[in-house]
Amino acid sequence: MKRAAIAGFAAGIAMMIGGALGAVSGHYTEPQAETGSDAVMNPMIGGQAMLPDRGILENLSASPMHGRLLAALKASGVAAALKSNGQFTIFAPTNAAFAAAGQQPKSNLARRMSYLIVPGKYDSVALLRLISEAGGDARLRTAEGGVLVARMNGPTNIQIMDEKGHTANIAIYDVRDKNGIVHVVDHMIEPSGPVRQLASR
Repeated sequence: MKRAAIAGFAAGIAMMIGGALGAVSGHYTEPQAETGSDAVMNPMIGGQAMLPDRGILENLSASPMHGRLLAALKASGVAAALKSNGQFTIFAPTNAAFAAAGQQPKSNLARRMSYLIVPGKYDSVALLRLISEAGGDARLRTAEGGVLVARMNGPTNIQIMDEKGHTANIAIYDVRDKNGIVHVVDHMIEPSGPVRQLASR
């Protein structure tokens, strides 16, 4: 029964991906184009090269800092949705962030993993523009249907706040992949409240 529910949830994510990223008010924001991908080299993660011609899952597989995230994406079924056509931005907690969060129930794993994903390709330049346009707090709609808030933490660092008020700093920016952007974050971010109905197009 749980597997069927998770499979259905993952299917809903797959249907929604490619949808709008925008403010919670309902204002639609066109996905921002990746800036300067041909001229900018990807940062390394844990000493491993991240190649822009690989997909998000391929690069996460090469990262020594994201084994737990990759396992959770696969176990939840959300990894399959990331293989669909579309562009995604994922706020990727490290193994240390998973460990610090403690044991989590498996029953809401798909929901927690899809909350880390924002449909559309948003590098740091696009995030900074959204933060500026929103007057300091850019509200991003996640694939789970919830909200993440991007804001500045000091003059140069972007911080992500979840619905519980917990914050995570972006530790490594702009890992460009052929199907999106990975930003490495130093803490877990999680949804709150009841399960939401995923939008579909």
